[in-house]
Amino acid sequence: MIVPVILCGGSGTRLWPLSRKAYPKQFSPLMGSESLFQTTLRRLSGPGFDAPLVLTNADFRFLVTEQMRALGVDDAAILIEPEGRNTAPAVLCAALRLEETPEALMLVAPSDHVIADAQGFRDAVLAGAEAAAGGRLVTFGAAPTRPETGYGYLELAAPDPAPGRPVALKRFTEKPDAARAEAMVAGGRHLWNMGIFLFRVADILAAFEAHAPELMAPCRAALAGGRADLGFFRLEAEAYGRAGDISLDYAVMEKAENLSVVPCAGGWSDLGSWDALWSVLERDGAGVATSGPATAIACENTLLRAEEKGQHLVGLGLRDIVAVAMRDAVLVADMGAAQQVKDVVAALKAAGVAQAVEFPRFHRPWGWYETLCLGGRFQVKRIMVRPGGVLSLQSHMHRAEHWVVVAGTARITMGDEVRLLTENQSVYIPLGTVHRLENPGKLDMYLIEVQTGAYLGEDDITRYEDIYARSSAE
Repeated sequence: MIVPVILCGGSGTRLWPLSRKAYPKQFSPLMGSESLFQTTLRRLSGPGFDAPLVLTNADFRFLVTEQMRALGVDDAAILIEPEGRNTAPAVLCAALRLEETPEALMLVAPSDHVIADAQGFRDAVLAGAEAAAGGRLVTFGAAPTRPETGYGYLELAAPDPAPGRPVALKRFTEKPDAARAEAMVAGGRHLWNMGIFLFRVADILAAFEAHAPELMAPCRAALAGGRADLGFFRLEAEAYGRAGDISLDYAVMEKAENLSVVPCAGGWSDLGSWDALWSVLERDGAGVATSGPATAIACENTLLRAEEKGQHLVGLGLRDIVAVAMRDAVLVADMGAAQQVKDVVAALKAAGVAQAVEFPRFHRPWGWYETLCLGGRFQVKRIMVRPGGVLSLQSHMHRAEHWVVVAGTARITMGDEVRLLTENQSVYIPLGTVHRLENPGKLDMYLIEVQTGAYLGEDDITRYEDIYARSSAE
């Protein structure tokens, strides 16, 4: 059996504004009704695959469980990284977690890639499993369709490999300039590096011991000092922070000699830019792709994406343009500059613009909320609570709240009083009152919250009980 090890972190800068630090691209339905994380889970399931091991951070842990629950995945192990330390420490901790089954095969995969031919990829993984079971460290490469400068490359020992069969890997090649990329694609000896790896637990641990021994002690200590937290396992923060911030490629793979690569037939993209997403979307005869309430008139080679039902994005006479409209931010960029979107995010962060990292909808373990209107001494929010969702028992020092239920049923606790509210009913929560909101029903519950007071920040919360064991900052 193959254990999928799914890496589910990321800063979410390259597909801004849809993807942000608070809600990176793997959780968004970029190409259908399911998120990239969910399609990854589906792709790495079925015959030959064991329950997944997911590595993520504390901010995303409830998003991960929510999206797994929607697929009926309830047997995954979830490791919480205290901070991002790149892929090498994450993979090492996963391997150490599986150390008692040294012959088990680990398939390390990002959660935010697109692979059009899911069955073809599964077949390639099963083909690579034979080489991995024999002690090889296996990676996967996609046949290049253009001289891409945004990807790393894999140089093969022989040209024109047969898809789906392991071949010897000569070396890893960093992201090239345009001339070098053209030469590599023409030569037939290079594949795009998909960033997906397959190996036995014992073999990758031996590789770390040989090539990155400095990571072993802090990662072992992070596991030994970790603790169970609800359905998660939190790695110990101080020890994990001592691990070097380094990728698996740099730490181990580029130094190892027992390397093989399985060429995969087309349909792969890491969706690392808006032009990469445009290239895999369905387009009309003029090369125009639209998503959401958007209309293109006399446009060519253009992507128009609108996220809000109440808006309509219109492109007129555009050529080689990306336009993405959200409620709180709009991006308009030349398609050729799509790789520089991360620089936009850096500039916005430096200027203190909240949209650089924050998402207009804030996800919580019980559901989500979004701000509809914000004034000097008031704020209006829309709140969704999933069936069984329970907000913490809390109070506020600086604000009062008015709640109006617009769909579903709410159970309201105010001091010693508990009441049920249904659609079109409301309640007033005075300043300082201990209160709680729950959804006891079987349907999502929506309410409108009007806050009034001198201070409306999210940190004006005193928690007394919380079934999700969150800190006051979460």
